Order: sequence, then C-alpha cells, then structure tokens
Amino acid sequence: MHAPRLIMSIAALLVLAGCSTRQTDEAPARKPAEVKAQIVRLLPPKTVDREGWATDIYAAFAAQEISPTTQNLCSVLAVTEQESTFQVDPSVPGLGKIARDEINRRAAKVHIPNLLVNGALQVSSPNGKSYSSRLNAARSEKELSAIFDDFIGMVPMGRTLFGGFNPVHTGGPMQVSIEFAEQQARNYPYPVEGSIRHEVFSRRGGMYFGIAHLLGYPVSYTEPLYRFADFNAGWYASRNAAFQNALSRASGIPLALDGDLIRYGSIMPGTTELAVRALGKQLGMRNPTIRDQLEKGNSLEFEETKLYQRVFALAEQAEGRALPRAVLPGIVLQSPKITRKLTTAWFAKRVDERYRRCMAKGG
Repeated sequence: MHAPRLIMSIAALLVLAGCSTRQTDEAPARKPAEVKAQIVRLLPPKTVDREGWATDIYAAFAAQEISPTTQNLCSVLAVTEQESTFQVDPSVPGLGKIARDEINRRAAKVHIPNLLVNGALQVSSPNGKSYSSRLNAARSEKELSAIFDDFIGMVPMGRTLFGGFNPVHTGGPMQVSIEFAEQQARNYPYPVEGSIRHEVFSRRGGMYFGIAHLLGYPVSYTEPLYRFADFNAGWYASRNAAFQNALSRASGIPLALDGDLIRYGSIMPGTTELAVRALGKQLGMRNPTIRDQLEKGNSLEFEETKLYQRVFALAEQAEGRALPRAVLPGIVLQSPKITRKLTTAWFAKRVDERYRRCMAKGG
C-alpha cells in the first residue's frame, strides 16, 4: 500500500474509533466510582442531588455497554441541560391551555360539541378533583400524562375522544420520545412501575432511554454536533440530509433537507425517492432496487449501498469538489410548547455550545 493511502486509512480508522460509543477490549474499563466522580464534577454547579444523577447516568451507560468517555458523558449532560436544566419533570408554561386546546381539536375532529366536552371535564377524577381543575393546575408533562390516562380510563367521553391515545409524546429530563422508549424496553434493567410511559418520567428511566436515543447507534460522524441534531430529528437524519443535498446537486431537483428518504408506512414514493428515480439510468438502478436501498436509511448500512456511493460520486463529479457526509437537517420544530420559530439546527448548535463548555471543564 502506498504511504499516502496508508495514512488516509489510518486516519479513517481513528475517526471511526472516535465515534464509537461501545465498550472495547482495548480500552481498560474505569471503576464505577471513578466514572461517577467525574460525572459529579461535570454536572452544572446548581444541579440538585449530584450523586443521584451520577448514579443513574452511570447505570444507564453500564447497562447499555456504552463507553463512559468524557465525550460521551458531556454529550449526555449537554442534551439534558438543554432539555430540562436537570429537572426530572420540568414544568411547561401554559400547559393547561395546551391540553385544553388539544382536547378541543380532537373533539372537533370527531364532531363532539363543546358543551359535551365541558360536561365531561367537570366529572370528578379519582383524586376527587374535576378533570377541568386538574388540567388548569397541570404544570408538567408527567402530571398531564397522568390526567389523560385517568380521563381515558374513567370517562366514556375520554375513550371517545382519545381511544387510548395520550397526547404527551415526550418526557423526562432528556425529553425522550415515549414511543422510542417503548420500542427499547426489552433490556430495561429496572422493574417497571406501572408502564414504560411512567418510567420515562422518572430520572432513571428518562436518562436510560435518553442515553439510548443519543448514543445507542453507530455513526460515522466526525463531530458530536450531528448526533445532537439526530437526537432532535431522528437517527441518521444528519447523514440522510447530506445524502439529500448530494442528490439535489446531482439531479438538479430542489429537496428539503429533512432526513426523510422514504414515506415510511406507504408504498408511494416521496420527493427524495422520485429524485433518485430521475437519476435511475445514470445510476444503473431500477425503481425496486432504489426503494430497497433507500429503506436502509435508518441504519449505518445505508452508507455501504451502491445508491449512496453512486449519488455522491455523481454529485461530486458535477460540483468538482467533495461534499459533506453530514448536514444539519433543515427542520422547523413544531410543538404546542414552542412559542417561537426554532429549528433542529438551532437545537444542535445550542447543545454543542454546552458540550464544548463541558469538555473544557473535563480537560
């Protein structure tokens, strides 16, 4: 092997090693007490119960066999600080109004008059208070989720309105998706108290599933910034946005860099798939093969597909330069809790600022 190629190969291996999160035989494992002491030092100064946070964070790393490097620890601490400032069940301003608006929206959708909805909300809940008063007093997503669980289970109107659907989708100190947690529950190391939904609202559960979402998948990113974007937009969103960028340049078709390569749950092609099809002859690929390889977009394996490699080759040939393999997704954040225009890029950069401060603190 020529010397320049050897150097490039070694450099590539070092980059990939830097992005690994799993424990390896080459790196000696540190003692639990050492890791927890480091977490205590890295936590923001005003964090309450530092030892408790350190214990739950370390336990999540150990249970998932994720290496507790300073980089990984600071990544978790940065996301947690951004999402909740280390509050197990952070309060949300105006949560009662958000809940009432959701109820009214769903009532209108199934053509239930407001008079009936208001009557149902006046029913006494298991704690003796009316659902209406509990909604008005709700300050956190944990409280709101419990109210909806009661409402669905106790009031006939609740089952009509929600049919088992609880509108609280995220929770806990890392604001992790409850649907994601339910999908990852098989190896959860703690006894489940009630349901996985309830566990997400605890510190131990919120940190376990949040760490799984942030670090529990392999990537080839050279900067943690793109993991932070993925935490907000979904696994591999930054890698897929870079692919969409290359595809747009190769095809001349404008694309939203949102990281969604196909319409999941539908056989109909989306805009990204249609753009790939437009390059079918140049790529030497038929539509079924294109679809099959785009479906690998939720895994690291997508980077090894002919589709991924050929699209980048075409784009870089057209541009006359190398193109990035990771791009911050251009997604505007949508949520009743958000009162101003925010994006995934904004979120990732804010977390990255916190991450860098943590790394400086950790030496």
